[in-house]
Amino acid sequence: MGLEDGDESVVPPQDLLERFKDYGQDQTLAYWHELSPEERDILIRDLELVDLPRVSRIVRKSLRKQDKPALQPISDAEVATLETRTQEERGRWWGLGLRAISEGKLAVLLLSGGQGTRLGSKEPKGCFNIGLPSGKSLFQLQAERILRVQKLSSQSTPNGRVVRVPWYIMTSPFTDEATKKFFQSRKYFGLEPDQVTFFQQGTLPCITKGGRFIMSNPYTIATAPDGNGGVYSALKSSGCLEDMARRGVRYVDVYSVDNALVRVADPLFLGYWIDQGTSCAAKVIKKAYPQERVGVFVHYGKGGPVGVAEYTELNSDLQFAINQETGRLAFRWSNICMHMFSLDFLNTVVQELEKDCIYHQAEKKVPSVDGVIDGIKLEQFIFDSIPYAPTISLFEVIREEEFAPVKNANGATTDSPDTASALLQRLHMGWVVSAGGSIANVGNAYASGLEVSPLLSYAGEGLDDLCRGRTFHASTEIHA
Repeated sequence: MGLEDGDESVVPPQDLLERFKDYGQDQTLAYWHELSPEERDILIRDLELVDLPRVSRIVRKSLRKQDKPALQPISDAEVATLETRTQEERGRWWGLGLRAISEGKLAVLLLSGGQGTRLGSKEPKGCFNIGLPSGKSLFQLQAERILRVQKLSSQSTPNGRVVRVPWYIMTSPFTDEATKKFFQSRKYFGLEPDQVTFFQQGTLPCITKGGRFIMSNPYTIATAPDGNGGVYSALKSSGCLEDMARRGVRYVDVYSVDNALVRVADPLFLGYWIDQGTSCAAKVIKKAYPQERVGVFVHYGKGGPVGVAEYTELNSDLQFAINQETGRLAFRWSNICMHMFSLDFLNTVVQELEKDCIYHQAEKKVPSVDGVIDGIKLEQFIFDSIPYAPTISLFEVIREEEFAPVKNANGATTDSPDTASALLQRLHMGWVVSAGGSIANVGNAYASGLEVSPLLSYAGEGLDDLCRGRTFHASTEIHA
């Protein structure tokens, strides 16, 4: 029996049916006659939430095959290498960054929509304790780095005025409530509640390869978060862009939650970028080996715009391609999801991305009313904005100092809580030794090291008086 046959009690609302028919999605109402009154109400509410013109435009453009220009490597000359810079340059950039932060021009934006499922946790990934001596979560490490930068910025001003860096945290429908409760129960880790703003990324229907919405059950559309690049539309719809403007923010530091060594609100990076005067900037590291599963910065076409190609976009020839002049990998500048954007650029790119509907297809097994089927989740990525930038600065940092991703469960050889914890502790051990301290049980220390509280030091600074001539035990936290 068709949807419009039979008595009126089993016929869906006509306007709703017609609207979804017009967009070729009337299968969403196919089970109407089998639903209870309560289930029908749920379905109506679910369908009413779908912005059909927008979602249909996204689906249509995403499924359209698009020819991309050939990928070209970024030359070494396009990357500022920190190791080759003088102490005078670094000091000037550090001062520039602290001054901008003290003037309230910087906001920090955290991409935190993911759960710790791959880590064996149902909590948001930022709640995860990676096994440090202090037991601190990723969220706490990042909050305390913000507190330290605030203190350094305040100390850099003539009158020592109070500095507060606004922290915007993008959650997802799966992490929002738990993230807020985590912060509230820990009193925002010492930050003021009004400097922390939570907002949710959006979701999109999961679709078949033909572009039809998949129903997870007879009265609910299967949906998935729209990727970390969903931050752009979410910044606008949540009012966060307007809030930044009201606060006097000009620069936005954007990063992902799962890097245990991320330098949040890095004054050096900020000062360098301000000095460059470009629309946006990104930290990069050298690729460790050809098949490393990281995105790399590229040109789209010879002399074309800069963007990021995912590792899945690099075939074997490109992965192993060698720059004949240098003898090194041609595609070697890795993206580590640490970006700086001007607020003006963010306002522009939000409109451009919405107009162009740049979404990636992720082929996934999707639970549906017909069982688990092959489907597509549509996602944007944070780096999708980069080709729109008139100018960009790429800033190389040292991997061992700033990149310890937490993506895999313990037992994996790379990117696990154990490996991230070890990298952080070894780095901090180096800080202590450089400041004149020594470590007891040196044999064990190289396996574990020790931990320096972010409240005490942001990047190894300010430790001389505390460490000189003192001996510390491995696997402990040094705190104020």
